[in-house]
Amino acid sequence: MANFSKDTSKMKGFFSVVLCLFVSGFCQFALAQAPQPRFKVDPYWPKELPNNWIIGQVGGMFVDSSDHIWVFQRPASNTPDEISADPSSLLKQIGHPSKEPANSLDTTLLGQPAGLDMDEGARELYISDGYLNKRVVVYDSETLAFKRMWGAYGNEASDADPGPYNPDAPHDKQFRSPVHCVRIANDGQVYVCDRINDRIQVFTKQGKFIKEFFIRPVTQSPGTISMIAFSRDAGQEYLIVADPTNNVIWTLRRSDGEVLGSFGHDGRNAGQFHAVHSMTSDSAGNIYTGEVETGKRIQKFALVK
Repeated sequence: MANFSKDTSKMKGFFSVVLCLFVSGFCQFALAQAPQPRFKVDPYWPKELPNNWIIGQVGGMFVDSSDHIWVFQRPASNTPDEISADPSSLLKQIGHPSKEPANSLDTTLLGQPAGLDMDEGARELYISDGYLNKRVVVYDSETLAFKRMWGAYGNEASDADPGPYNPDAPHDKQFRSPVHCVRIANDGQVYVCDRINDRIQVFTKQGKFIKEFFIRPVTQSPGTISMIAFSRDAGQEYLIVADPTNNVIWTLRRSDGEVLGSFGHDGRNAGQFHAVHSMTSDSAGNIYTGEVETGKRIQKFALVK
């Protein structure tokens, strides 16, 4: 019996090698594929703020080249003791305050933009515009001159009222409000959060439509896609997606949008979310989230090595 088991083990190893040789293409693909990222909440981040300050509604977050976490708070949600930034220190400005109605064809006014990303090589600023307008718009990052813009599927942007969202209706030919994020992958593809439509649309930098992904499309307002981050492997094989309605973080395969997993749920404890709205990642692949409504906090989720 002992000799039989030993021989069987050898034969299993032989057949495994033969099988891998016959399907070597698959084996090479499996070995080359980056492991799916997994995260664990860091309950000790952030540390207590000075002067009894507290976090207001987090409208946006960004990690700079030094891994400093920049947090934008909605001014109207802050109490006086939370306000410390000097608005007179702003260096450049696109648009200006206006009471005009939405006009996604006006290149001089922004309509409550929700997110932005920078193409440093091309010196271009991409803006997801936004809660009032319904477009992606691109400006020269140095001169602030308008360069181009587009709506869903690369169509000309439109402000027409599409009516209530209906998951059983044909896919909307335009973005719904808000167009909540725009992110540029290393391969140059531009990812846009069409939040209320529960979808991510992907474009070239010139606005040509490539593909789209849907996440829980039965979800009603405020939608399932508020912000995305790319995994830190060389090919950016995965998308990390913040869902403000189901209050989870989804992991998608970037090539086809298949949902591979999620973490978090509605709640107030560490690792839980209430109205998760913003998200960013640092050079090590850790992600940081920000919450609006009565959530009013930021959290860190460390990449599990």
